[in-house]
Amino acid sequence: MPFLLIKGVFRAKGAQPDGDSVRFKPDTVADWDLVGGETPVKRNASGAAQLRLDGIDSLETHYTPLHGTRMHQPLPLARAAADELLDWLGFTGVERDAQETVTACDQDEVPGFILTRSADLYGRCIAIAGRGEAPAASGSQVFVDPELLRTTLNQHQLSIGLAYPTYYRNLFPELRNELSAAVATAIAAKLGVWAVDVTTSGAIVATETSLTDDLVVLPKLFRRMADYLQLGAGDLSLAGFPDFLAQAKDRFFILSTGHSTTGLDAITEVDGNTVRMTHAATDLVFDEK
Repeated sequence: MPFLLIKGVFRAKGAQPDGDSVRFKPDTVADWDLVGGETPVKRNASGAAQLRLDGIDSLETHYTPLHGTRMHQPLPLARAAADELLDWLGFTGVERDAQETVTACDQDEVPGFILTRSADLYGRCIAIAGRGEAPAASGSQVFVDPELLRTTLNQHQLSIGLAYPTYYRNLFPELRNELSAAVATAIAAKLGVWAVDVTTSGAIVATETSLTDDLVVLPKLFRRMADYLQLGAGDLSLAGFPDFLAQAKDRFFILSTGHSTTGLDAITEVDGNTVRMTHAATDLVFDEK
């Protein structure tokens, strides 16, 4: 599976890195123009861009619904994922403010590399992240196999249960299967989120703070629930949630059935104030919207 390799530095100060996203600046800023796909990588004045780590989704430390105020998922695990990301990359002495912005750290930047094939619709580079010495020259094409994937941040976050698997069609099946194997091991050991996950067993929305303080669920489901509940302005009824999911028109493929599907309502059950997904995250492959 050929990926474009870009050498550069990771940055944390002044940003809000979480468990699946961090800022990266290439040693040669023009390398961003080598990234394939229809959407160019969106970079700031210094040449740095936000990464979206491929194949993973960690609990939200800060999420703003379309029609509401900023929210988060249970912070102990959400912050643990964010802290682990920075620690794995090599940042130390990290301090954050109440808005989750990194206000201080011992390093202005740490060296590393990314492997990428495209950017998402928001201009975030979809990347596999590595630390230390790169396996090839910047700007070259590198074959990413399971052995190389096991050395990356993406695999690491899944292996210790601090991220959920969330797959899109651009991820090659062999790499997806390798990530799913790491997830299975983490689930068996009840690591991180898997000690308390209720995505498929049933998330009970009992109070206005259930989503933020109590329920550990797949972040994609959390975001849809947060968007829906904010529209209700305090009304916790989930009666309209299936219709809301249908209108969102998430497109995905169910691996176990071989069916392409539109709308998370097809795999989400609502019973009173309880929501559950009927398929595990590793069984789903999403289309980019």
